[in-house]
Order: sequence, then C-alpha cells, then structure tokens
Amino acid sequence: MAVTKRIGMEGSFALAEAVKLARTEAVAAYPITPQTHIVEKLAEFVANGDMDAEYIPVESEHSAMSACLGTSAVGARTFTATASQGLELMHEVLFVAAGIRLPIVMAVANRSLSAPLSIWTDHSDVMAARDCGWIQMFAENGQQAFDLTLCAFRIAEDPTVLLPVMVHIDGFYVSHTIESVQFLPQDVVDRFLPEYHYPYQLNPDKPVTIGAFGPPFIYTEARKAHEVALESSKEVVLRVMKEFGKISGRDYSLIESYRTEEADVVLLVMGSFVETAMMAVDKMREEGQKVGLIRPRLWRPFPFDEFRKAVGEAKLLVILDRALSPGSIPPVAAEVQAALYPVADRPKVVSYVGTLGGREITDEGFEELIRRGLEKAKGGGKIEEFEMIGVRE
Repeated sequence: MAVTKRIGMEGSFALAEAVKLARTEAVAAYPITPQTHIVEKLAEFVANGDMDAEYIPVESEHSAMSACLGTSAVGARTFTATASQGLELMHEVLFVAAGIRLPIVMAVANRSLSAPLSIWTDHSDVMAARDCGWIQMFAENGQQAFDLTLCAFRIAEDPTVLLPVMVHIDGFYVSHTIESVQFLPQDVVDRFLPEYHYPYQLNPDKPVTIGAFGPPFIYTEARKAHEVALESSKEVVLRVMKEFGKISGRDYSLIESYRTEEADVVLLVMGSFVETAMMAVDKMREEGQKVGLIRPRLWRPFPFDEFRKAVGEAKLLVILDRALSPGSIPPVAAEVQAALYPVADRPKVVSYVGTLGGREITDEGFEELIRRGLEKAKGGGKIEEFEMIGVRE
C-alpha cells in the first residue's frame, strides 16, 4: 500500500491533481461555477509545464464535449468538467460520446438548474442527465473526488467497457471546501493506470467511420449493444475499486452501508450530505434506535442486486432526493421503488425532497426525517408519493 502525507486542499484542486497524475493528454474546458477551479488548475499545470497535455479553451460547454469527442477518438486520454446549465448545454453531445463508446472522463460539480437562477448545489443537473448512457459515480468529499477520478479513467479505458464516466461532486460543499487529502505517488498511479491505447482510434492512413447514420434495421441492435456494455461495466467498476483499495487502503463499494446491522430503518442519501447524515445515525444508535444509512456510490449502471442486499431486513426506507422530477415521483425514490418491486418482503418507502438550491440540512434535520418517516409508516393508510421539506409558508 502506497503511503503519502496528507495535504490540506480544496476538492477541485484534489480532483485536478488526479487528472494530472493520470497523465491526461487532452483537456477541453469552458468555465462555469462551481467547477471552474478544476479546469483553472489544469490550465495552470499545462502552462507551467507540469502536465504534458493539450488544453483547449472553447466557446461553450457544447463545444467542450464536441472537442472531447475528437481528442478521444484519436486516442488521447481526455478530460473535461462542467456543472448545471453547462451539463445541459452538453446534453446532445453526451449521448454521442456514450453511443460511439468514447472513454472520456468528466467531473460534474453538481448545481441547481435555472430558473430561478442559482449557483448553489443540488442534484437537478445529474438527474436530468441520468439516462445519457454514461457510467456515473458519486464522491462525498475531496479524498473521494481524487480517488474516484483515477478509478474513472481505469474503468472507462477498460477494453471491455470503453464508455465515458462522470464523477459527481457537490458544488461548493466539495469543490470549494479545503479538506485533508492523501495523494498517491506517480509511479503507483502509473502502475494502476498504464499508458492508454484506444483500440479504434481514428487514423487518416486507415480510414474508418464512427457515429454513422443508423437506419431502423440497425438502430435497435446498436442501442441494445450499448445497454449490454453499460450493464456489464458494473463488474469492471467493482474490480477496479477493489484493486484501488489494495494500493491506497481506501475501499469503495457499489452501494455503501453505514451501521445497517440489524437496522429496522435505513436512510438513503447521495453526495456530500452523507457525512452529516452519519452524525444523525450515530446519535440515534446511541439512543438505542436501530437506524442505518446506505448511499449509492455507483449511480449508473444502477447496482440492483447490491442495493437489495444492502437494504437487508429493514422495515422502512427513508429517502432524501435532492432533485425534483416535476409531475412524478422524485428520481432516486423512483429508482429505489423500481428496484424493490420484485422483493416480496420489501420495506415501506417514505420519500422526501429537500436541500434544493443549496438549502442546508443539519444532522438534527436528518433525525427529524427519520422520526417523521417512522410516524408515517406506523400511521397506516396511504403514504404520499413524496413530501418537500423546508418549504416556508
């Protein structure tokens, strides 16, 4: 296991260090709060000669992802970053990157979508892009942002995968917060992430066509092949995470559990607020209440089997969604209920939506969610589809 000293650093810079250590060869970027510090730091690395890469400043996020298509297609290890409206401006090109199997890695500093205009964090942007065919992982702090970025390159470039990967970090809470981060030495990263050779790179001496027109007689088969590849990538994600744990001492799982042993009530949260939720679970456990926490590390492909196992024998599942699906069930709750549907003895599900537009929630707030969930579950009758918390009258 490689040991290095800990350094105080904001999450954006830690993530940029991972991109540098990965020996990334091309970065295409457009600034948008709160991801700008990531690409500013990468521009600094390139300008100072600390990183041997092409840095491509572009006129929009749509152009950034379009440039990534080109650099990745010719075989360059490629990275970009964005947030919020920038991710949505990329939206049509995200499907192209996934559909033609280009192993691009992108950091998304999650942020609310307009309108009203907000620069603060929630998960509106990721949920709007959840079906674009990318592998997607959530980091909860600066250390995880560093670690999962390295894992993302290894996963994306696996010859059995060849799919783009998003690493999600909460804007400001992770991107701008200074935390203790432990890096890996360059030689260790080089062994974990060897020099990349894209097997289908574009070459004018051997011309091929990619991303061509797909008439009805082939489109369905192409989409099926993509779905199979995305589902199959789950095993590679798990294998890479295990290997990373051996070299770093930091272990990751597809679905991670916290104090769920013999838990009757399980809270589900994603992103940086997980650590606040852990404080609530600790306090309630000290009071003798059988409460636990699960958080999906891998969001796409959704790890159904691992999720069902993590829920265990819980009687109640309390979910905090950090995004709305207007006119329907909130996105995480919808995924979870679909995953539990085949389970005969499935727990009751109580769904909340909150922390939109950067609104805070404390450990006491999570305790309140759990207690209210228990009251709803005991009260009998119909549990509403979801409840928005923190709405002022």
